[in-house]
Amino acid sequence: MNDNLLSRIADALDRLAPPPPQNADWHDHPAYVWDGHSARGVDVLEAPPLDLMRGIDRQKTTVVENVSRLAHGADAHDMLLWGSRGMGKSALLRAATLAAQGETSGRIALVQASPDAGLSALFAKLRGVDRRFLVFLDDLGFDDGDEGAARRLRSWLEGGVEARPANVRLAVTSNRRAIVERHSSEQDDPINPRDAVDDRLALADRFGLSIGFHNCSQEDYLAIVAGYAAHYGLSFDEADALEWAKRRGQRSGRVARHYITELAGRSGKAL
Repeated sequence: MNDNLLSRIADALDRLAPPPPQNADWHDHPAYVWDGHSARGVDVLEAPPLDLMRGIDRQKTTVVENVSRLAHGADAHDMLLWGSRGMGKSALLRAATLAAQGETSGRIALVQASPDAGLSALFAKLRGVDRRFLVFLDDLGFDDGDEGAARRLRSWLEGGVEARPANVRLAVTSNRRAIVERHSSEQDDPINPRDAVDDRLALADRFGLSIGFHNCSQEDYLAIVAGYAAHYGLSFDEADALEWAKRRGQRSGRVARHYITELAGRSGKAL
């Protein structure tokens, strides 16, 4: 068998079983996506300007201050952002991280992961890196069969031998404060009915900051629309904006943003 044929066979085998991906350098990127085995660097962290995020002033102040503390090397809290859909929970975490990066010349990075994607391995890699990290678990919720995963997350937050490193904080978004799914039947359980509820709430209690996001009022919704419209040089009619929200069954920052996209499209503009 000649050398050329052997080389071709080796190349074919490499294509079938490529080498494991290399981790991105933990100092090079503003954000990363962790898949359980390796990290992919994100070159640009996309986030809305903080001053356009309206109707959540208290929540914005709390999150921005906490992320800034982390970036500056001070102690900071793990955060649970919970509540109404489309009110900017995930966008606020990205925007706060981007603002903190500007304050500290990139001394902090955002890492998106999921609780079942090798968080122990991620923490082992981040431990000792001379940078601060906000590990972001988006839209988290555990079903009845996921109690083991919920307990692991409690352990990582506080008290376990694999607790997250000192240079890392967790930020979790969820539509439910309790995170773990609850049923009305729990209240009717004759055997320690309170214990089941307390166990599920115990996970939320491990976060130093639990920040609620609530339904958007009409006034706040119109303020969000007005802020985006002014920023992009668009005009709008309040009745039209309200009708847009009514057809979608919700007033929220996300619906307002979709309305601005519609306005831009009608005007022939690209945002």
